[in-house]
Amino acid sequence: MKEIIELYRDVVIQIATPYSKGTGFYVKAHNLIITNEHVVRGNREVVIDSSRFERQLAEVLFVDAMHDLAFLSVPKVVEIPSITLGGIKTVKEGDYAIAIGHPFGLKYTTTKGIISSTQHQQNDITYLQHDAALNPGNSGGPLLNLTGEVIGVNTFMIRDGENIGFSLPVSYLKETIGSYLKGQGKSGARCLACSNMVFDTGKAQKYCPHCGAKLTLPAYEEDYEPLGVSKTIEELLSETGHDVKLSRRGPNNWEIHQGSAKINITYHEKTGLIIGDAFLCNLPKENIGPLYEYLLKQNYLIEGLTFSVNPKGHDIILSLLIYDRYLNVDTGIQLFKHLFEKADHYDDILVDEFGAIWKQEE
Repeated sequence: MKEIIELYRDVVIQIATPYSKGTGFYVKAHNLIITNEHVVRGNREVVIDSSRFERQLAEVLFVDAMHDLAFLSVPKVVEIPSITLGGIKTVKEGDYAIAIGHPFGLKYTTTKGIISSTQHQQNDITYLQHDAALNPGNSGGPLLNLTGEVIGVNTFMIRDGENIGFSLPVSYLKETIGSYLKGQGKSGARCLACSNMVFDTGKAQKYCPHCGAKLTLPAYEEDYEPLGVSKTIEELLSETGHDVKLSRRGPNNWEIHQGSAKINITYHEKTGLIIGDAFLCNLPKENIGPLYEYLLKQNYLIEGLTFSVNPKGHDIILSLLIYDRYLNVDTGIQLFKHLFEKADHYDDILVDEFGAIWKQEE
């Protein structure tokens, strides 16, 4: 089982859009990244990240709302291990299954459970029901058997359902891949009304040519345009030299890297609070007292920023808090620059002078 988990560490991919976060996995035989349609819905391109390549944009090639499937383009010149799409006929109730994904935006988690039903019906589709824990962010990840074959695509869960999750059987995925390949790489979609496949003809298509139902191909999705405070935040990120598209991590959430520091920016609309958390290094194992003294002293000296320590993860965090009514481009640039510069600055000091631990070493 350890070998399977290590193999999929390089296969499973993190996906983010301005609207959501999720998981995908690479199928080398067809050179496609597989995920859920609801993860990429409304986007022409999404952000992908993996242990095998740098964070970058990927094109949405195909969407299928009926089966909640989507296919993404793959980075060029990247070597990712091959996996096997299994046979659904071999899956039985009582079998063990492994769900892999990025729940809550965390990097790579695996959960083990048991198939409790192979015949769960919903909207004329048969799903695998299991108790391998699924959480927000797991959507689009693979469900495996104990030999490492993909037997399903993790699709949805029952809220407060004591780990009751549902995965689309691999047979639907195989059929959909086969149908997509007939389009020879053109932007495509399955019509939700009549289930026919529709491919790009070179003209923007708003309706299914088979039944007339409304339909949008991924290639013709409109670019995301932020509004209000989100727009101001993105202007600030751009002004401070960061790629806004690559920074998006779901609704009102952005992640950037400044030197060795990772900085998460969140806008809470209900409270009007904008929080910038720079996750620095981790606490040292020994002689922590001098480091705490230094952090407390800096909290007194640094204007507009505050140090704290996550008691669970032992992260040292440098935070900026702004209320939206006080935010504008002119003042915001200075505040954001201050956070970004100090984050990278303090990361080095805490490691070099106080024995804190780089995250990659932890």
